[in-house]
Amino acid sequence: MNARSFKLAQKTVLTVVMLILSIISVMPFFWMLSASFKPTADVFEFPIRWIPKTFIFDNYVTVWFARFQTYFMNSVKVSVVSVVGEVITSALAGYAFAKIKFKGREPAFVIYIATLMFPHQMLLVPRFVLYRLMGLYNSLWALMLPGIFSAFGTFLFRQFFTTIPDELVEAAKLDGCNHFKTFTRIILPLSMPVVSTLVIFSFVGSWNNYENALVFLSNKDKFTIPLGLLQFQTEEQTNYGAIMAASVLSLLPIFVIFLSLQKYFIEGIATAGLKG
Repeated sequence: MNARSFKLAQKTVLTVVMLILSIISVMPFFWMLSASFKPTADVFEFPIRWIPKTFIFDNYVTVWFARFQTYFMNSVKVSVVSVVGEVITSALAGYAFAKIKFKGREPAFVIYIATLMFPHQMLLVPRFVLYRLMGLYNSLWALMLPGIFSAFGTFLFRQFFTTIPDELVEAAKLDGCNHFKTFTRIILPLSMPVVSTLVIFSFVGSWNNYENALVFLSNKDKFTIPLGLLQFQTEEQTNYGAIMAASVLSLLPIFVIFLSLQKYFIEGIATAGLKG
């Protein structure tokens, strides 16, 4: 076997292995989707019937009108505000660290990024006390505010902006643009890959944020999807078809966001670390 044939065989084997692993990874999600259209009696039948004998939509109706729509809309509000806020603050901070020369820029960036080493759980108690004093406890703002500022997002934008030639910024200055105009008219339009990357990461993190919701929320009308799923499971108990339907609805926005922005996602990840 020559080198070319060996490489082709190696690539084929790797492709087959990756395909098998992908199918194994997707199977639980496909089972969950299938079970959401079944009556409870058919959910655990064996061997598994991947395609239901009859599709029923009662599970989704039960879920949507059992307070789940409140949980869903609360999560939408929290996620949208967190994502928009994080993209804006991270983009502005990343531009400052990448394109504006000021004294202490590099040490400030290192210190800012070093905050990523502190575990999230370490801040829960101080935030709880602070939010109680500010009157934000048991409000959606207690979930929105921490998500608006992100050292990780700043790092992504800063690394991406360093790949944009400084000559573009200098040319904008010669045309009379200040930093804000340069950022909004020249730099930001070129940044769709990293914006999409951060939107995906931020949305998934905010949508699935269980710890903050558990600590800062006590009123059921304020619950987001993670707490709502737990509450719904407690209420429905053995109605597994409805529980699967609730799980599908909770994952649907994540799939929509990812599929909408996936063409920019890999490009954003690849270019974020090209230049330090």
